[in-house]
Amino acid sequence: MTTPGPCNTFDAGDPVDVVTLGESMVTFRPATPGRLADVPSFDRGIGGAESNVACTLAAAGHSARWVSRVGCDGFGDHLVEAIGAYGVDVGAVHRDPNRPTGIYFRTAGDRATDAHEVAYYRAGSAASAMSAGNTDLAAVRAGRVLHLSGITAALSADCLGLMRELTAPRPGRPLVSFDVNYRPGLWADAEGLGVLLELARGSDVVFVGEDEAEEAWGITGGPKAIRDALPEPAVLVVKQGAQGATALTGPRACVPPGAAPGPEKGVAPSEPGPATGLRAATPGTAPAAVTFVPALDVDVVATVGAGDAFAAGFLSATLRGLPVRDRLRHGHLMAAAALTVPGDLAPPPARDHADTLAALDDAAWGTLRLGPGWTKAVDGGDEEVRTS
Repeated sequence: MTTPGPCNTFDAGDPVDVVTLGESMVTFRPATPGRLADVPSFDRGIGGAESNVACTLAAAGHSARWVSRVGCDGFGDHLVEAIGAYGVDVGAVHRDPNRPTGIYFRTAGDRATDAHEVAYYRAGSAASAMSAGNTDLAAVRAGRVLHLSGITAALSADCLGLMRELTAPRPGRPLVSFDVNYRPGLWADAEGLGVLLELARGSDVVFVGEDEAEEAWGITGGPKAIRDALPEPAVLVVKQGAQGATALTGPRACVPPGAAPGPEKGVAPSEPGPATGLRAATPGTAPAAVTFVPALDVDVVATVGAGDAFAAGFLSATLRGLPVRDRLRHGHLMAAAALTVPGDLAPPPARDHADTLAALDDAAWGTLRLGPGWTKAVDGGDEEVRTS
């Protein structure tokens, strides 16, 4: 038997802005630099692509739900309590008495360097047992947006079956957001790479890095070449590292039902509804609009969590019905918040502050530089928000 997580729970059918589904793990980061073999102590945190998105959106004022499985152990308690403390609904997280919560250790350095070490202990984890049969699908589908990632599909055959169920066309389906999140160590063969392409093609909004599209699918030639391979999604966001990001949209950019400014959260209340009318009527035949927004100049502390923060910023702006350019800018701003802290999660800027920066003209945007503590700045008056 499984029981739901204990804190910050709502009725499963309650509509929320965003539902995310995927594995989260307890993270152990060295208290001091050095090899894992030499580090004497670690600081505990949480890590998970989908829960990172949920926590960031909740901190930014949206209603968010995280769906997953964790073990009946102290690590599972910590995950549920820590994620719930961000204001995320954890009522559809189930406890598995037979499988442990996943954990991992990493060195203090940047994940992008060869010196970085990561040791995962996730094989046979509770989350790897997620399936269409043991997951509360009503709770999963109760969001205006459902955010998924390719990591979940790699965990087990049951997880892949669940992902196929959630990305399959069906009446009343929420807007499906999919971050490819290619992790080479999780995929043993080329068949898995085809799975990622299949799931992306079944989604409405897709996030993929230019580098990971080349590594996973052998696609070179930039955003247009990736769009040629993925004509179906209404919005394709190609992340191009320090250069910036490009959004390729069909005749109708995705806007979830009710995406209009509201009096409290900036999002009008709405019931979850179908994504009908959000996708191109004839996928692959309509000319795509191409919007490029350069990345910000950031004093980077660590790159962990930046991709998840970018997705959260883009989805937040999507929920508010903002133009595509501003969705990209809010993605960059959320990523900049994550880049200027050492962990996976960072306090987002206040909405008014982010809106002010996102509204800058191109010249001012291009000279903006953000450093640690910039999210506390107001109207660009803090020393960590500056132009060059």
